[in-house]
Amino acid sequence: MRCPGSHHQVCSCLRIYNPTISLLCSSGSLAKREYMAPLEVKFHSLDFRNVLHWKCQPRAPNNLQYFVEYKVYGNKHWTACKRCQGIRKHQCDLSQETSDPRQWYYARVQAVSSKNPSPWVISSRFHPQWETTFSPPQIRLNVTEEGIVVQIRPPRSPLRGQKNTRISVTELQQLRFKIYLMQNGVEEQIHEMECQSQKVVIQAFEPTTTYCFQAITIMPLSGRPSRKSPSTCITTP
Repeated sequence: MRCPGSHHQVCSCLRIYNPTISLLCSSGSLAKREYMAPLEVKFHSLDFRNVLHWKCQPRAPNNLQYFVEYKVYGNKHWTACKRCQGIRKHQCDLSQETSDPRQWYYARVQAVSSKNPSPWVISSRFHPQWETTFSPPQIRLNVTEEGIVVQIRPPRSPLRGQKNTRISVTELQQLRFKIYLMQNGVEEQIHEMECQSQKVVIQAFEPTTTYCFQAITIMPLSGRPSRKSPSTCITTP
């Protein structure tokens, strides 16, 4: 057989399409992209510091770069997080992008190797107000004529106010605090405080005696407590 328009050229110019070969190539390419896809894409949140974490596949290449996007629940369009484009680490701080604690959010991650992108992997829906956990408050002690004054300082979020100072978590979420009074390693009293009141006075105390205090933060919506703060002690005169 000869090519059309020629009596001498052998018809090697014919291009034969084989759908089976095309399908195999496409499937192999897809499988290659699948094993690059990030694993366990989810938010971890402490004091409204909302950080997206993920893991890499065991067989994934070492030169992967990651791209992160986010959106508010209900929105159609994704927004790229500018700080997390082409990064190597397996996390992205989205605190600023998810700063409204009452909203629901999604995030997604894509891995890229030699310009070959993996499929996007989407996190579960994230609600900062319900899902963040809290650190214990800091404790400051002072002895006055009234008694032992226990002042607490609530945890601070990564968000900043008008004066560029970090915002207390109590401005974003109503919290309660529980204070434990201990003497000789034995728990003697428990005092509870609302977030509006950040001071309690312990009136009954013995002279020349050491008292130690610990505190926890409690989220009223769930009743979930923080871990206890380190023990802070004071000796009465």
